[in-house]
Amino acid sequence: MKLPRFFAPALCLLWLGQACLAVDIEEEEGVLVLKSTNFDQALEQYPNILVEFYAPWCGHCKALAPEYVKAAATLKTENSEIRLAKVDATEESELAQQFGVRGYPTIKFFKNGDKSAPKEYTAGREANDILNWLKKRTGPAATTLADVAAVEELVESNEVAVIGFFKDAESDVAKEFLLAAEATDDIPFGITSKSDVFAKYQLKKDGVVLFKKFDEGRNNFDGEITKENLLNFIKSNQLPLVIEFTEQTAPKIFGGEIKTHILLFLPKSVEEYQSKLDDFKTAAEDFRGKILFIYIDSDHSDNQRILEFFGLKKEECPAIRLITLEEEMTKYKPESNDLSPENIRDFCHKFLDGKVKPHLMSQEISDEWDKQPVKVLVGKNFEEVAFDENKNVFVEFYAPWCGHCKQLAPIWDKLGETYKDHENIIIAKMDSTANEVDIVKVHSFPTLKYFPAGPDRTVVDYNGERTLEGFKKFLESGGKDGGVDENDLEDLEDAEEEPDVEEEEEPAPKKDEL
Repeated sequence: MKLPRFFAPALCLLWLGQACLAVDIEEEEGVLVLKSTNFDQALEQYPNILVEFYAPWCGHCKALAPEYVKAAATLKTENSEIRLAKVDATEESELAQQFGVRGYPTIKFFKNGDKSAPKEYTAGREANDILNWLKKRTGPAATTLADVAAVEELVESNEVAVIGFFKDAESDVAKEFLLAAEATDDIPFGITSKSDVFAKYQLKKDGVVLFKKFDEGRNNFDGEITKENLLNFIKSNQLPLVIEFTEQTAPKIFGGEIKTHILLFLPKSVEEYQSKLDDFKTAAEDFRGKILFIYIDSDHSDNQRILEFFGLKKEECPAIRLITLEEEMTKYKPESNDLSPENIRDFCHKFLDGKVKPHLMSQEISDEWDKQPVKVLVGKNFEEVAFDENKNVFVEFYAPWCGHCKQLAPIWDKLGETYKDHENIIIAKMDSTANEVDIVKVHSFPTLKYFPAGPDRTVVDYNGERTLEGFKKFLESGGKDGGVDENDLEDLEDAEEEPDVEEEEEPAPKKDEL
């Protein structure tokens, strides 16, 4: 049957429309640039795609960028089906909200074009970390190594690699090895059963070897081969005895299983730099797998916030602090600043034996602390003022660098003026970057807490409007209008929707954002 004449142009327009939909996606240095208009097209076009949601001003994103480009180039060279992409979350806010982006960078892996449940990227921020993680997600947990050359290639091309030597690749111990491989995201695994490979690496029986480009270069596993034992072995040996804190190493440091870290703040400019670092490494040998030894260049401008977080000044370095990263970050300080290996060992042993108390920072109490309408609290006078049974005390916990705190300051000063002559209401503030109290955990700035009069120490969190009228209404209601009982706050947070990418408060330093 012959088509009507008007069908031809209609079909032509339809064909042109389809062609327009399939335009090439823009790339920058081998990385796909995604927007809401081409996101679905990218998922259809590329079966496996890693997407970074970033902000142009984000320092972490800038540090990641060259490694991300390097990883993308390697994948292209290998003719891999995996592609790397990025989304400017400040421009594409709807995409960011759709995928639960709450901080930068957020990296998600979309497999087989499925955007319903993307996998959160969990490894480090160096090119090899990215590549190893992706290959684990798209291929076998352990690469079969057919000859010595294949083993050498895997070992040479990675900072850390784990090789399983099994004469029977189907044996129970080989299966345990593969289970460990599946559970490890950031390290490549290989498996071989070739006799010439056994001979080359001096193995006479089944075994597992961790190869690395630092410290002793190789660790042979010598226990019972089980998934759990292998994971513990890898955890203890995959990082250097002493590791420098940088943007790139931070994910490895904070994402690892070892949650106790001892930090050496050491300026690279000092003459005794190498000797101090060597002493630190000597002490570390006794605590492998128990305490992670980290050094931080206290001269580097990027690390000044870390110094501030620990209440240290550049002129006080070299210095040591210890932290634990369980539910809350807790800090510990040695009694002496003697950085000999013996002293460091002694401090670590005392900590492991439970003989070291947490270190809480405090400024000295100023003679002028109560002379202004807003009273200035420090760690040393906090409890005396905040828990005075005859006073209702409203406290702002702030950070000097926090923009939201700066915006609040004139309103808080007016609030102080309003109640400066009140018989039982005190308006106060505390710099939480220089002062800590055991009974108050500050997770963001500013944090506002109300300590009512009376023997009951029930603390109320203020969650109302940050206006003079809002604060006055809250105080006149006895901490009820705009307040939440601290004991009920967790339930409230669980019931709330997740905030947008731009949060109302500036977070306090977290364990992965020192």
